[in-house]
Amino acid sequence: MTELTKLTLAEARDKLRAGEVTSVELTESFLKAIDDAEALNAYVHKTPEIALERAKAADARIAEGDAPDMCGLPIGIKDLFCTKGVASQAASGILEGFKPEYESTVSQKLQDAGAVMLGKLNMDEFAMGSSNETSVYGNAVNPWRRGNDDTALTPGGSSGGSAAAVAADLCLAATGTDTGGSIRQPAAFTGITGIKPTYGRCSRWGIVAFASSLDQAGPMTKDVRDAAIMLEAMCGHDAKDSTSAELAVPNFEAMLTGDIRGKKIGIPKEYRLDGVPAEIDKLWQDGIDMLKAAGAEIVDISLPHTKYALPAYYVIAPAEASSNLARYDGVRYGHRATLAAGDGITEMYEKTRAEGFGHEVQRRVMVGTYVLSAGFYDAYYNRARRVRTLIKQDFETVFAQGIDAILTPATPSAAFGLGEMSEADPIQMYLNDVFTVTVNLAGLPGVSVPTGLDSQGLPLGLQLIGRPWEEGDLLNTAYALEQAAGFVAKPGKWW
Repeated sequence: MTELTKLTLAEARDKLRAGEVTSVELTESFLKAIDDAEALNAYVHKTPEIALERAKAADARIAEGDAPDMCGLPIGIKDLFCTKGVASQAASGILEGFKPEYESTVSQKLQDAGAVMLGKLNMDEFAMGSSNETSVYGNAVNPWRRGNDDTALTPGGSSGGSAAAVAADLCLAATGTDTGGSIRQPAAFTGITGIKPTYGRCSRWGIVAFASSLDQAGPMTKDVRDAAIMLEAMCGHDAKDSTSAELAVPNFEAMLTGDIRGKKIGIPKEYRLDGVPAEIDKLWQDGIDMLKAAGAEIVDISLPHTKYALPAYYVIAPAEASSNLARYDGVRYGHRATLAAGDGITEMYEKTRAEGFGHEVQRRVMVGTYVLSAGFYDAYYNRARRVRTLIKQDFETVFAQGIDAILTPATPSAAFGLGEMSEADPIQMYLNDVFTVTVNLAGLPGVSVPTGLDSQGLPLGLQLIGRPWEEGDLLNTAYALEQAAGFVAKPGKWW
């Protein structure tokens, strides 16, 4: 039965349709794999009863012959997505005991398509982090190890549990969210594929908010074809989200031809940073060579405002977070601190937030409140918004010159050890997002594709950035890169 967990979404879909396996059998094999993988701490709320009930319903639907592509396929849901009647804590103590009475639009769409929810996945608290070390549930652990070293490595963040679960075959695929790289960086760290669609392509309704103008849901999968299949099920207009785009959703899988002859691929000189390991530079050059060999035209481009992206992001994201997280006050739901005699409403707010929020969330809320305060609003927040506009214009200029996609590294390093960076300066951790935040600031689609291993046998990924709303074209370029790279490595099972 363990072989069933190694299938891709596409393979499992085809086996279900051919009657070679049932959704119940698939689901049972994953539920066993999850129980055997406690060491990874990927799943934080298991839902075996819901999973088996949906698997039985999916089998009946497949037997009737009208099942959508995702029908019967077992997946994991990031803890940031509200799931009706199932704990949805955003990995935070302040939402302890919160079980929503509604379903997020994305998880509802997947449920309507017949997908089977195996459980909720670990993440950084309120999606704030790059290493899954800020979770109230404890660290998620990367299934990969360095050579013969048994140091526990980060799966990346904030969608660390999703990345670990997909890489370790604990689900066929998982949902993630990406505010500054939280799908693409963990995908690169665990040797899987992750796509952040164009802002507005997937509804944000029912997803616990971090930074509303940056957050976007997307799939984390074993390969590019699976990303295309799952993305189609997740997308679509939603009247409940005012930023959701009223655009038709194409059949992304049908667009995967692998033919990229004549496509123009931009290589931004600003992404050649000092201090980036030689292995990352070599991986990038290898990717350029692969796309050129596939018939693409390589063009050197400039995105001059890239150097301001990280500072702008770390003003805008905390500002929006401080506004969004103001609702967690102990009044209506979630954790409420025990009050002493004589304590009033102000003391309740203070004690509840001090107990409920972790240090990283507190740090970002304080930064955000500071940059929005009366004396600093123009100096920080408004200036950051203007920089964001310039970054967006950089991309628009390049795409107007006929560039179809942009190739960059996904991360400045391979996965690092848990505890190796978090104890140090938080700025070091923030630098992990250096290649990914521009995509969120500009609202563009970006995909991370595993393309090689470093000298210690850890996966490395390359990022492709596409034109707005052209996820199908972007995925096709990613498919060509995936075919050329031939990445098939899997972590050795130690858990």
